[in-house]
Amino acid sequence: MDSVQDFNSTTTNPIITLPLATTNTASPSSSSSLTTTTSPTTLSRYENQKRRDWNTFGQYLRNHRPPLSLSRCSGAHVLEFLRYLDQFGKTKVHTQLCPFFGHPNPPAPCPCPLRQAWGSLDALIGRLRAAFEEHGGKPENNPFGARAVRLYLREVRDSQSKARGISYEKKKRKRPPQQQNPASLMPPQAPPESTTSASENYQICFENLLICGQALLVLSLSSIGIGCRWPPRPLLPPSPARSEEDI
Repeated sequence: MDSVQDFNSTTTNPIITLPLATTNTASPSSSSSLTTTTSPTTLSRYENQKRRDWNTFGQYLRNHRPPLSLSRCSGAHVLEFLRYLDQFGKTKVHTQLCPFFGHPNPPAPCPCPLRQAWGSLDALIGRLRAAFEEHGGKPENNPFGARAVRLYLREVRDSQSKARGISYEKKKRKRPPQQQNPASLMPPQAPPESTTSASENYQICFENLLICGQALLVLSLSSIGIGCRWPPRPLLPPSPARSEEDI
């Protein structure tokens, strides 16, 4: 993305030097000396860029005719600042009369003007909006969040998208595959086997058949007038033959 600080060719941004170390030494009369060293503060790339953008915008307000204070700054002044930055842009934006209008990769050079890319302006406004509130500004009075600024950025995005033949639509994030329940991945379990053995089942079936046969026999005998006791007496085993000695 284009750097915003390129527009400040006539003035230089103030350089802020952070203290790298601070050493405190006790008086020579004391028997021991204490030394305290603080580690240097390292800012992220985003914080450094935000500080440079804020200093650049402050320099623009001071160079404004008449000079402007931050409290008097409005969305209209922010739009003037963004249009002023276009002269230092590095992005080719084709006009409608250009034969390469809407061509993402033109095969030959053309005299179309250079502008600040929409992505650079959008990121710049985001950093300045955050810096304004960090310096004590109220969110409802933030000139970088004005409706006119949002409409201007939308217009720049649409016009550059058509002129350059590219799309600025945000790509939809692919949803990560849902983790399936481990229990659902397991094969279905077979029903528990019966604890009774095959021989026991056979014996139970045989006893049931025997009872049904005896019931049918009783019904048939009662139909012809022969009484029968139910349930029938169990068959007694034959008595063993007695020998002569027993007699």
